[in-house]
Amino acid sequence: MPGENLSRDEARERAALLSVDGYEIALDVRSALPAADPGPGGRPRTFRSVTTVRFRCSEPGAATFADLLAPAVTSVSLNGRDLDPAAVFDGTRITLEDLAEENELVVDARCAYSRTGEGMHRFVDPEDGEVYLYTQYEPADARRVFANFEQPDLKAPYRFEVTAPEGWTVWSNGAGRQADGVWRFDETKPISTYITAVVAGPYHVVSDTYTRTFDDGTTLEVPLGAICRRGLARHFDAEDVFLVTKQGLDFFHDHFDYPYPFGKYDQAFVPEYNLGAMENPGLVTFREELIFRGRVTEASYERRADVILHEMAHMWFGDLVTMRWWDDLWLKESFADFMGSLSLVEATRFTDGWITFANKRKAWAYRADQLPSTHPIAADIGDLEDAKLNFDGITYAKGASVLKQLVAYAGRDAFMEGARRYFKRYAYGNTHLGNLLSVLEETSGRDMTAWTEAWLSTAGLNSLTPHLVLGADGRLAELAVVQEAPEAHPRLRPHRVAIGLFRLTADGALERYARVETDVEGPRTVVAEAAGAEAPDLVLVNDDDLTFCKIGFDEGSLATLREHLGDLTDPLARALCWSALWSLTRDARLPARDFVALVLRFAGRESDIGVLQMVHTWARSAVETYADPGWRATGGRLLAEAAARELRAAEPGGQHQLAWAAFFALVAFDEADLATLRGLLDGTESVAGLDVDQELRWSLLSTLAAHGAVDETALTAEWERDNTASGRRHQVRCLTARPSAEVKARAWESVVESGELSNALVEAVIAGFAQPSQRALTAPYAARYFEVIERVWAERTIEIGMRVARGLYPYLQDSWDTVRATDAWLEARPGAPAALRRLVLESRDDLARGLRGQECDAAAG
Repeated sequence: MPGENLSRDEARERAALLSVDGYEIALDVRSALPAADPGPGGRPRTFRSVTTVRFRCSEPGAATFADLLAPAVTSVSLNGRDLDPAAVFDGTRITLEDLAEENELVVDARCAYSRTGEGMHRFVDPEDGEVYLYTQYEPADARRVFANFEQPDLKAPYRFEVTAPEGWTVWSNGAGRQADGVWRFDETKPISTYITAVVAGPYHVVSDTYTRTFDDGTTLEVPLGAICRRGLARHFDAEDVFLVTKQGLDFFHDHFDYPYPFGKYDQAFVPEYNLGAMENPGLVTFREELIFRGRVTEASYERRADVILHEMAHMWFGDLVTMRWWDDLWLKESFADFMGSLSLVEATRFTDGWITFANKRKAWAYRADQLPSTHPIAADIGDLEDAKLNFDGITYAKGASVLKQLVAYAGRDAFMEGARRYFKRYAYGNTHLGNLLSVLEETSGRDMTAWTEAWLSTAGLNSLTPHLVLGADGRLAELAVVQEAPEAHPRLRPHRVAIGLFRLTADGALERYARVETDVEGPRTVVAEAAGAEAPDLVLVNDDDLTFCKIGFDEGSLATLREHLGDLTDPLARALCWSALWSLTRDARLPARDFVALVLRFAGRESDIGVLQMVHTWARSAVETYADPGWRATGGRLLAEAAARELRAAEPGGQHQLAWAAFFALVAFDEADLATLRGLLDGTESVAGLDVDQELRWSLLSTLAAHGAVDETALTAEWERDNTASGRRHQVRCLTARPSAEVKARAWESVVESGELSNALVEAVIAGFAQPSQRALTAPYAARYFEVIERVWAERTIEIGMRVARGLYPYLQDSWDTVRATDAWLEARPGAPAALRRLVLESRDDLARGLRGQECDAAAG
């Protein structure tokens, strides 16, 4: 829609013209009931939104616009003058002319409830028929709920008032109280539009209090709330949420010297949420899947704790001090990712969090940094669509990795003192990169220019590979580190790295016997300190994961890992080796069948549960994406056999048993495997210590459905057994996974041609649609994808458009013909939206990478 995609230039012009004194927003959400009514005449169900905004203009007489995405506007008043809504509102913007020095705008609108997780999302719980509401805005969907100036640098205080159905509870950023069905909330501190929030409905809530006494004798009390749907209350371990919350608040108070500034701290776990979480001050929202309905491994609890702490770090990095425009998105996301991991390791029970960071978060970043759409951490964001796509592995995990290096470069004390000065200097304001760097230069005494140019202003991933020369005495005569960069991004960067030297001991362990820290500069760096050391069996560049790089191996080290990866005693070093071996597989430098062989031989010995689950993911991808198609069946059978073997060998009732059960459910291959899945479902087969709970039942059914071994009647019966929101999503995914042309046609129609499904059910349909065992069945949709995707992008919200563009791309038609079809689409549509072209180009790159891997694997066969 014209005007919906706000540009950076428009935002700059408006920020130069306006300053906002405050908002008063009155919402009436009684129209959320009744649950079953879809709205009159099929039109979208709406709610009343009345916004009063007071703002100043530096150029009286000038014109500007306010943002609003709404089906209808009832009235608009500017400085007491009634404006004709039909004349000033075009569906996305309200034109404001002849501004005074001081202005008051009042907009009375009918805004639409959302089914896509954008704006005011409305969810009907299938379990009890209750209706639940919540808002989600980042980067720019507050305008779907109230009229505003939707850009991060026009901060203002907000007063919310919400009229809600009887029996509901309503939350917002400030503390609230209810009288006569109206909830009124305290005025917020100056914040950006995208972090305002409302949650409303018959939610279950648990309360607690955080208390902190500071060195000056003052005491801070923060009311805590943990909120979820009533249907999830029996699964809600709020005490663990509060434990991590209090540990995090202690950590950040210890290090930031700035008391938590937003009063209360509520955390709401909400349904059909598009993100992991959102840092709304005083009312953080999370996806409710972080409340576990069944048994999960410790890695899941660690992930939840990390998300809680990531969002908490945002209270300072992002909410108190906010980036001026989305170019500096990294100023909040990279910092939150780094500080979340740091606090996880130093303040909670998850002391091995850096292993997870190295193995999982950085894998996300490494993939993103090798896509054709890679970008600097400090990116060039021209508009809101650009911003939406830059919530990626570079902005989060690469940025966090680079900050980890910055701490080493500037010194931890200097870094933390820089953060403290940054908060105090720019509290409730907006900043850019230069503001942060100037503070860090003050505290560290270092010039940040070269570091910034190398790490924040350029894109691409360097590779570091050891080169060994042995002397006549068998010792190291020379150890050098060779640095390489891809042709498209040739910058070689300075790296502070640790190099670990490992050797096999008499009892068969692979242990570190020497460690050298050095600075890698340029294409080749000689590590003088290593000269004369005993010859290693393994050289691990980037031991301890100090820098952001792709790790290479010399031939001897790679041979050692093939035979002794499971003997590596240090868990972080082992995780780094797994990650590096997977990177070699993705780069078509290690045949997929060789990676699978490593998994078959050593995954059963992996002690770190998070690493094991990541290795499971990679192993499946190796077979399905990177293996020679002629070897896929062999690889699939080998993985299924190994999973079944390790499932029965694992400690009964332990988390490794649970991980192997989930993996076996995914890779079950032949009729015997499927019979085992059916037996686990109906109780005729068991594994000592394994509890086949509801979530595991759905995992078993998903594979059975994909192989045509369970019908619609059985899946409907399972949903009746699990008549919940989660059960409905699982059922839809399983129904769509069935190997039937009719099923695929209905699924395609429901996502591509209809907008009736909610965001969560769109995700479930897409997840079920493309099954690796059904390549021929989905082949007809490859051409159709290119015919419809531009129309889908134009007709749907960006969130749904992104899911369809990524999820229905014909990855399974893995031939160079599909690559050529993608190239033809890109060439024929130079004017297609840049964000859509980026998504299609990224998908093409993933497909081409897989095809190169298949060629590598075929050559090894």
